[in-house]
Amino acid sequence: MSTETLFRPFTLNGLTLPNRVVMAPMTRSFSPGGQPGTNVADYYRRRAEGGVGLIITEGTAVERTGAANDPNVPHFFGSALNGWGEVVTAVHGAAGRIAPQLWHVGALPNRRNPKGEEAESPSGLYMPGKQNGHAMSDAEVADAIAAFARAAGDAKRLGFDAVELHGAHGYLIDQFFWGETNRRSDRWGGDTLPERARFAAELLKAVRAAVGPDFPVIIRLSQWKQQDFGYRLAPTPDELLAWLGPLADAGADAFHCSQRRFWEPEFPDIDGDDGLNFAGWAKKLTGKPTITVGSVGLTGEFVAGMQGEASKPASLDNLLARLARDEFDLVAVGRALIVDPDWALKVRDGRHAELTDYTTESLMTLV
Repeated sequence: MSTETLFRPFTLNGLTLPNRVVMAPMTRSFSPGGQPGTNVADYYRRRAEGGVGLIITEGTAVERTGAANDPNVPHFFGSALNGWGEVVTAVHGAAGRIAPQLWHVGALPNRRNPKGEEAESPSGLYMPGKQNGHAMSDAEVADAIAAFARAAGDAKRLGFDAVELHGAHGYLIDQFFWGETNRRSDRWGGDTLPERARFAAELLKAVRAAVGPDFPVIIRLSQWKQQDFGYRLAPTPDELLAWLGPLADAGADAFHCSQRRFWEPEFPDIDGDDGLNFAGWAKKLTGKPTITVGSVGLTGEFVAGMQGEASKPASLDNLLARLARDEFDLVAVGRALIVDPDWALKVRDGRHAELTDYTTESLMTLV
């Protein structure tokens, strides 16, 4: 199919993007001590030069003890902000647009905090019945919300073009959504998903207050968890709207809808095996712009890819057909852009034979 539809401009809350290609946030761990350096700035600059419409950075840790999962994951506070200012300068110098992804890993066991002393989460659980760290006090919840808002305000001050909150994949915000990890009986818990979504809604309100009305705010969400690939927070459209509607009202300009495989229908019992995917249903129900993501442009599935499975370039026909009928608005590309900063230009120009295979060795360097 023609790739013209992928290279139409799009405007998100006043931010005009030259095309629909988004660089997905992919953890790289090349910021020793949390400090992004010139190598990180150059890495993102090359993607801007390569024609990406919007770069979303790797997850960056907000200013909370236990927010990062690796000593080399970049911070988004303190002296690290100087490095992020250099990243913005580099990307804008190449006519690019960039948003930081703000992140807190919650209770998940990780390399930075292997014994869990610093881990904080809704109930001290990272999966059903599995303890790590402590349940957050009400004051700690408020402080975490403030940390996200402070980081979002810093992003705007540094000249970033938008901001994304990581609310997917079983990390802190998602641990509030998930009833198996949120066993609280106060206002941050509850038996229903809309009740457990109050944390994300209040966080979005605080972020919106910090950045003002005209700065794009994106939230990344997933049904699946890295703790349980088959889990679904909202198994019906009604439940999906009950989850997403309050987040839209709280200030989300767009939903970044993570699937392991973007082509899989969200509710096949309703619209069949070729039905709308997660991003498609989120857009239909809320009217908000959506970003689809999940194994775009490569054979194989991205979780397997991160675990060592190699992948080759794959057809974009299914993706382009969905985009042409406006099922979703933007397309996030992960592994294909890790290995090839010029992926977008090559796709645009029909240079498919020049596209690069993905291997886990690619993660060892910043190309």
